[in-house]
Amino acid sequence: MKDGTRVSDYEYDLPFGRIARYPSERRDRSRLLVAPRNGGPFQHRVFSDLVDLLNPGDVLVVNESQVNSVRLLGRKPTGAYSEILLLRPCTRGRVVSALNPESDEPTMWEALVRPGGKLKPGRVVNIAPGFEVQIVDGMTGGGRIVRLVVEGSIREALSAHGHVPLPPYLEREDESLDRERYQTVYARVPGSAAAPTAGLHFTPELLDAIDARGVERVAVTLDVGVGTFRPVEVEDPAEHEMHHESYFVSTETARVINAARAEGRLVWAVGTTVVRTLESTAREGLVRAGGGVTDLFIRPPYHFLVVDGLLTNFHLPRSTLLMLVAAFGGYERTLDVYREAIRESYRFYSYGDAMAIG
Repeated sequence: MKDGTRVSDYEYDLPFGRIARYPSERRDRSRLLVAPRNGGPFQHRVFSDLVDLLNPGDVLVVNESQVNSVRLLGRKPTGAYSEILLLRPCTRGRVVSALNPESDEPTMWEALVRPGGKLKPGRVVNIAPGFEVQIVDGMTGGGRIVRLVVEGSIREALSAHGHVPLPPYLEREDESLDRERYQTVYARVPGSAAAPTAGLHFTPELLDAIDARGVERVAVTLDVGVGTFRPVEVEDPAEHEMHHESYFVSTETARVINAARAEGRLVWAVGTTVVRTLESTAREGLVRAGGGVTDLFIRPPYHFLVVDGLLTNFHLPRSTLLMLVAAFGGYERTLDVYREAIRESYRFYSYGDAMAIG
């Protein structure tokens, strides 16, 4: 009997063509499947209806991390092609959060390099005139420590020559529209290699309507890494090595959330990244301000300390994200939601539709 304790419990069959390879014409016209946490009937809405689902006094928490154009395509001195995916700033052997790097433009990064077999320390990949990547060291798991060597601003070089690191399941190269649409409208802090996709559905107009309803909106930052797309390969979730992501919670965000919880008002998380951030910082039901690195793996059974409602997209089978949703909404209930979404032809994954559990 499946109960959500094994990785194979999170398999499901997605019909061909249900992966949203491009965004909807308008962000807030994506569909929204509402699944009351108390087991009430499903509702089929559009995302802009969210304003009616939130109550005055509720707190809506977003992740304002910004996706960097961190996919670099270049050539080795031999002329051979190379692809470099920058993961996060670092010093030798120590991760530096992109929220608080040692400089405004960190030069040292953890990276994935393809093909990487012969790219040993000291080798160079030329990205563009005045922009090269030097291989500094190897990493456990096949990654590399690299140094960006740029004439001028690193941020400007990445903007000019970097590519949006789209998820592999989209099976296409990035296009000009992805610069805007694979980014939330409130993104502010550069640092992510993947978008916090639940937030892609918001528009400035919808945010204004939510504010006007009396909902308090605050932000955290969690740098989303490419590990978020990695399927769990083992059968026992306890044997899975969870990816690390750096986060930051401001004093004001912690104050607003803790006040809401003390007064019995609901805290809604926009996306699994916000859930991981808040639950990673919670101590005795209180959110603590500050930054750090989390490898928190939320799966059934899990007792949530902060989050009352969740907005999220539909996730890959066997993924840690799907397990987190099942921990929040209940395993059987979550699989029922996915079956309903498939029956009703919802669009799946990063550019797809959304669900609300609360």
